[in-house]
Amino acid sequence: MRYFTAARIHDGVQFVDDEQVLAFEEDGTFHGFVAADTVAAHEVVHFEGLLMPGLVNAHCHLELAHTKGTIPEDTGLVPFLGLVVETRSAGEEEKQEAIKAAITALEQSGCIALGDIANSTDSLPQRPKANMHLHTFVETMGFIPEFAAQRFEYSVNVYQSFKAQAQPDNGYVLSQSIVPHAPYSVSDQLFDLINTFEEDSLISIHNEESAAENEYFRSKTGLMQDLYQRLKVNDAWFQPGGQNSLPVYLNYLSAGHPLLLVHNTFMDAQDIDTLNKSGHEVSLCLCPNANWYIERRYPDVALLAASGINICLGTDSLASNHQMNVYEEVLTLKRNFPGIPEERLLAWASSGGAKALQLDHLIGSFKPGLKPGLVHIREEQSARIL
Repeated sequence: MRYFTAARIHDGVQFVDDEQVLAFEEDGTFHGFVAADTVAAHEVVHFEGLLMPGLVNAHCHLELAHTKGTIPEDTGLVPFLGLVVETRSAGEEEKQEAIKAAITALEQSGCIALGDIANSTDSLPQRPKANMHLHTFVETMGFIPEFAAQRFEYSVNVYQSFKAQAQPDNGYVLSQSIVPHAPYSVSDQLFDLINTFEEDSLISIHNEESAAENEYFRSKTGLMQDLYQRLKVNDAWFQPGGQNSLPVYLNYLSAGHPLLLVHNTFMDAQDIDTLNKSGHEVSLCLCPNANWYIERRYPDVALLAASGINICLGTDSLASNHQMNVYEEVLTLKRNFPGIPEERLLAWASSGGAKALQLDHLIGSFKPGLKPGLVHIREEQSARIL
């Protein structure tokens, strides 16, 4: 047995008595809390600062790791998307080295599980080497209905490559699902193909990341409409309905699909009400540093926190963030939303992410029988211990 304690301990949900000691079996299984006076002092490793379960990065783009520093801040989403297309090309060796370095940085900073967006098989070679659980969201996109089957076939081939990969010997779980990129980049026919491909699969989607998205869905005007015209995308089939994107695309997804909605920068109270009535199991992923990087705006975090919906954290890509450490997202939220207790922010970074990725039976909290990992936080620095 291995024993750890610290000045403060967070169990993935709340702070616990700092007189408690964490007991782990040699294989990393959490045995339970024990009283400090029941363990010989020399057997307990004492830390200054805080101990908590492993962090969960519920949304990132490993395949864009090589683009770090190539796109300026404050472009707005629509120009940013164009710059991503321009900068994502690189040699295979460069991509693999960047992905490997990103995974290493994630591990060292505390990450024990990752939700990763993939438009290709670029991350495939590094995936089984990661010391973390990894769910790959194979992203499909195409706003022209006539090309839906062709676009989806490509994504299915990518998905099958990930699915065929053997589970690693290190005990971490690899999983995958096919998901839509965003409401404005997926036609109704493509949504139908995604919905019926795998019953009850975990669906992630970039949701209400910009004002342009909701403007397009409400009135078919604005920057998104301008982008389609420049790209010669025929969107004649789309008819605006005077409402945000969320209630529109929810109609395409069966309630059996758990949903992970990412960014939510322009989500409002009516959207929250729609979600609560939808029948879906929903998680909201916040990526505040990326939102600030791209749009110079944060979501209405107080509104989302009061919604009763599960919340988790992500970092987006190194094209839109300076790092992929989830604890940096916690610090940003702590500085800008002081009304939300630190205790809750840490829960979003651990048990909230585990629930969002359907991994709360394995990680996310200090519950006997789980293998939650162990993270040490001191002086605004996080490091993984187990």
